[in-house]
Amino acid sequence: MPSKLAIIYYSSQGSTHAMALRLHATAVGLGADVRLRHVTETAPAEAVQSVDAWAAHVAEIEDQPKATPDDIDWADAVIFGSPTRYGHVTSQLQAYLDTLGPLWQQGRLADKVYASFTSSLTAHGGQETTLEAMATTYAHFGGIIVPPGYTDALKFNDGNPYGVSKVTGQGGELDDHDHAALDHLVTRLLSVSDRLNA
Repeated sequence: MPSKLAIIYYSSQGSTHAMALRLHATAVGLGADVRLRHVTETAPAEAVQSVDAWAAHVAEIEDQPKATPDDIDWADAVIFGSPTRYGHVTSQLQAYLDTLGPLWQQGRLADKVYASFTSSLTAHGGQETTLEAMATTYAHFGGIIVPPGYTDALKFNDGNPYGVSKVTGQGGELDDHDHAALDHLVTRLLSVSDRLNA
């Protein structure tokens, strides 16, 4: 049986969304059963509408499936994505995580494999601390944390062993290095999940 993968993310202006789409495409290509879900926008409408790119992205994904606790309950493997906010995950992703208490109390978040991705405007904008914050959450779940580490030479391009990160202030579009890092992350995660499920 192929692993069941949930990709759950928040994106305000589309960069993290683009990363999630790449992870989804690669995972499907590897034969995984995948749910791609964005978390609910919780920012006030006036804040969203005050930034053109934010408003446009919210409108773009409005009809796409939103994450629910069932998506994690269903999954063997989970990849969370969030832009960094002050060196931490966004309040939107945190609001979703806060809905998982009942599953956590039942032990239903444990023994799944977890990994993370993030983006920030600047090179030192809190990417590593955001990824580490997500890993702390997985530890509370009793999850199996699968970082990319330096398990492939391509990781020396981004220098981030904790997950995958993108600096959006340098053009914003995903490049070949970003694609390679995302592909490696999801391939490694599914490899571990498949072995655990065997």
